[in-house]
Amino acid sequence: MRSPLPVARLVQLLVGLVLYGVGEGLMVLAHVGVGPWSVLATGLADLTGAGVGWLTNLIGLVVLLLWIPLRQKPGIGTLLNVLLVGTVIEATVDLLPAPELLAVRVPLFAAGMVLLAVASGVYIGAGLGPGPRDGLMTGLHARTGRPIWLCRCAVEVSALVLGWLMGGDVGVGTVVFAFGIGPLVGFVLPRLDASRRSAVLPVPAR
Repeated sequence: MRSPLPVARLVQLLVGLVLYGVGEGLMVLAHVGVGPWSVLATGLADLTGAGVGWLTNLIGLVVLLLWIPLRQKPGIGTLLNVLLVGTVIEATVDLLPAPELLAVRVPLFAAGMVLLAVASGVYIGAGLGPGPRDGLMTGLHARTGRPIWLCRCAVEVSALVLGWLMGGDVGVGTVVFAFGIGPLVGFVLPRLDASRRSAVLPVPAR
């Protein structure tokens, strides 16, 4: 019997989620300003003393509520995103040393941002359900017809403002991420979309 969940796509999903968490963790370690969603997490971390990674998972659960008016349907990728991304962020921050030199921190942030964009294309392209934050992006794209990069920018800027009001860590890197991640994901995602390879990896109905 054919498996309803092709192994290749599941592996692609898991690899993408792990890379996403590592990318976020690298940006946290760089200390030049974190991504908008991590601004929320760092703001909550300052208030509660909990780890940024664990709070990222919690925020993911809350964001799922915003899917309701967009009529987005979660998949296994959505659930694994909530469980894995923040966990990997926490592990990355705990295991890797935070550099002190700005000449090291800036390239580290850039590497994390590029890695995160590629990871987004990898796990969304697996076609097993977007993560909570990317579900907002794809849901807005489907409902409004606006370019996916524009929807991503709108989501990131909204999270940035909310995080800033909560006292989260905002820096130059935060602004660069908010306006740069959309075009990067828009470039990567079509090239890693598993649905475009349906002849090889059939997409089950969801």
